[in-house]
Amino acid sequence: MEVISKADGALKTISEVSIAFGIPQHILRYWETRFPQLRPLTRAGNRRYYRPGDVALVARIDSLLNREGYTIKGVQKLLATRSVPAAPVLPAPLVLKLAPVIAEIRRVRASLVAALEADAR
Repeated sequence: MEVISKADGALKTISEVSIAFGIPQHILRYWETRFPQLRPLTRAGNRRYYRPGDVALVARIDSLLNREGYTIKGVQKLLATRSVPAAPVLPAPLVLKLAPVIAEIRRVRASLVAALEADAR
């Protein structure tokens, strides 16, 4: 799926954010229930539109959970106290441009994990 280029401040759909980070849409919706700071705009039919700040927060939550090993509760505490450790986060437009590369890397990683598990048997 090709990612459509948008202006830096443009709203992103949940589909665009999902593709950009390789996170299923249902996980993004779940995160909305767990992190009160993550509140994308909702329009008719509960369509979600992520502002640049929302996209940056998704990037930070994704980094804390999936790369740095925090739990949901751990991330909740960090966000509640606003003591989230600083980490370089790519600007949303750059993340969207890199989405196909990120998706391919994740696909390769998954196939390597499967190969290692098959070898272990």
